[in-house]
Amino acid sequence: MYKASVIISVYKNTSFLKAVLDSLKLQTERNFEIIISEDGCHETMKNFVAAYAFEHDYQHTTQEDLGWRKNKALNNAVRHARSEWLIFVDGDCVLHPRFVEMHLRYAEENTILSGRRVKLDESTSAYLMNNTPQSVLKMPAVLWKKLLFGKGAIINIEESFYFNPRSILGFIRALRTTKYLRGCNMSFSKKAIYAINGFDESFVLPAEGEDTDLLWRFLAAGFRLKSVRSVAIQYHLFHVPTWNDNDENKKKVQAKMERNEYFCKQGLIVNE
Repeated sequence: MYKASVIISVYKNTSFLKAVLDSLKLQTERNFEIIISEDGCHETMKNFVAAYAFEHDYQHTTQEDLGWRKNKALNNAVRHARSEWLIFVDGDCVLHPRFVEMHLRYAEENTILSGRRVKLDESTSAYLMNNTPQSVLKMPAVLWKKLLFGKGAIINIEESFYFNPRSILGFIRALRTTKYLRGCNMSFSKKAIYAINGFDESFVLPAEGEDTDLLWRFLAAGFRLKSVRSVAIQYHLFHVPTWNDNDENKKKVQAKMERNEYFCKQGLIVNE
């Protein structure tokens, strides 16, 4: 039995995925499987996955490309997961070597874990992506230098610094709470996601709503949110945002909250 299933959401970008997979080779925790959750079924991605030199067991789940259906793809990945603890990352987020270890350290059956991401600027992103896996190990020094001498366009640079929870500075992690669930850096038990019937597949626009929707549903079902900021660190590779207007998703979330519909209708188990 694996300690965790690391589920990576991808579409077509194999260059970004390579950097993410390279960072998984550096993880201090080794007992996990990788699930590449593709929102589509493209030959380029299939060929890349087949050729990549994995060091962990992996699965590649696919579906017909009918537009943005990330939530459906994630539900498919959950069904295939061979671990009881699920860690979710996006295919543009490179992971700190202790990322998996820290998600597992704070894992509790009734707890939802949420971290943040450091949004790199274009030049730092290019350095990281083009020099993996060695560049992953150098990122703390690179970002400390950026902080001291001008961070440029990097967003959330303070999220990039690891504070060992057992060190004299470990109290900093405890102070860094969160009110939000980030789909690119979250983990929870398989029991938890089945308790709310998975990701709501009625969300078909690439905007924030599906993250917000997941959090309120977990809380309504009796789960609690816990932060893994400053310990489960990830570096978001630069690209032009592709999100749509968020209003439609916000309205959908609000309507579901008013009905207290935390067990979604279009999810892991389809209601007849």
